[in-house]
Amino acid sequence: MDSPLRIGNGEAVPRSRIPRVDFPRFLRILTDFVRCNGYIVQFFAYAEGERMRLLAVLRNSDLHVVETEVERDFPSLTLMGGTKFHLFEREIAEQYGLRPNGHPWLKMVRYHANATGLPDVFGNDYRVDIPGNYDYYRVEGEAIHEVGVGPVHAGIIEPGHFRFQCAGEEVLHLEIQLGYQHRGVERLLTSVPQRRWPVLCESIAGDTAIGHNLCCCQAIEALAGLEVEPGARTVRTMALELERLANHIGDLGALSGDVAFNPPAAYFGRIRGEFLNLLLELSGNRFGKSLVRPGGVTQVAGAEQRRIIRLKIDELRKELAQVCDLLFSAHTVLARFEYTGTVTRNTADRLGLVGPCGRASGLEYDVREFFPTERYGELPANTNWATNGDVYSRAMVRRDEIMHSLDLIERLLAMPEEAYRPVLQAEHSLAPASFVVTLNEGWRGEVSHCLLTDNNGAPLRYKVKDASFHNWTGLAMALRNQAISDFPLCNKSFNLSYCGFDL
Repeated sequence: MDSPLRIGNGEAVPRSRIPRVDFPRFLRILTDFVRCNGYIVQFFAYAEGERMRLLAVLRNSDLHVVETEVERDFPSLTLMGGTKFHLFEREIAEQYGLRPNGHPWLKMVRYHANATGLPDVFGNDYRVDIPGNYDYYRVEGEAIHEVGVGPVHAGIIEPGHFRFQCAGEEVLHLEIQLGYQHRGVERLLTSVPQRRWPVLCESIAGDTAIGHNLCCCQAIEALAGLEVEPGARTVRTMALELERLANHIGDLGALSGDVAFNPPAAYFGRIRGEFLNLLLELSGNRFGKSLVRPGGVTQVAGAEQRRIIRLKIDELRKELAQVCDLLFSAHTVLARFEYTGTVTRNTADRLGLVGPCGRASGLEYDVREFFPTERYGELPANTNWATNGDVYSRAMVRRDEIMHSLDLIERLLAMPEEAYRPVLQAEHSLAPASFVVTLNEGWRGEVSHCLLTDNNGAPLRYKVKDASFHNWTGLAMALRNQAISDFPLCNKSFNLSYCGFDL
């Protein structure tokens, strides 16, 4: 068996069924796959005994998995197959000391060269091969100047370093350095009791607590054979859409503020709070933490909660339509949004962008439609009309998704009310020597968790991927040939996660 295995989203399979091919065959499979409009969901290393393996989860209209054994040095897939592999290979090198020979830019992902001598959470030390401080890429020339921003920023945003190579106001190259919030999440998930996994996953990225925890709980459910009642699936779907609404609305408010259009910024900020309060109705807190647990949800959404959500959705729909019209009809706003920070469809495709950023560039991929979980298979898909890849398109995608999410919640509330029992956190026996990958459409895009168990059912490798992992390079490309003063606007239009990337 030397072809990738087709799998389902959230389907547990014995690891013995995963094709293990030699590396030349592995390289051909992956490079041919991406050349034929395929994409990478997961690509990571793991150790089993003395052997080191690479595992890849691929997607086109289906999901596929394949793996290989690898030595310390291997030919770079980035060099052979394109930029979709570049961050994955850098992460593999950083975590396990493997070397993708020929990689065009093998820099750190989360660690920093000026912290030499400290091993990473996997016990390896990639940094010993990098003497001294990391030398940032430089554009040479008498007219070139360099601007460094961060990692400490004004306000309360998270830390990240941005280094611009500019000719006057024009940005020729932007290099982004992250990793300042690296917490070793993946290592923790293989070393703490299973009951703590949902708590950790809710904290991977605080604004995506539902998205990440849902992936975690679905993985446990698949490996433990747990069934989730339809009523609980309805609540989970509703919570994920409320999380999407709160964040998309907050983004439109932030974009309004960045172009100094304060009335919609204030309105969006207030309305965002209303949707956080609806999450409070479902879960007991405004970020949806502790709601989703393996086997279902911890709270029952009764008739009163459903009535409150239904009335509030009806009230806020009108307000959202009005404030969106106020924002998108202002010629001063359009002058800043349109043709700013453009990422072409070709560039988005080569980088493998996901979520609203990918859809704004014309990539028609939404996990809710392609690989539906929970109640999404019974709900209509969304259509995005603005696909020019600029700030305007990324803002319009959020507007469209806001209205679509309101429709989805109303459809969920109109479904027959199905009784279900709340679940408690418990330890579950996981299938031994098995594998599962779960995907959900978080508000930033594709969130994916991958779990492998050993022969005793203990976690062998837990791999997390936030949508931001794909999209940070897209932000760097959006700044090419833009004015440096447009960076805050471009940055907000992507609104990527620092901690979700840093892990």
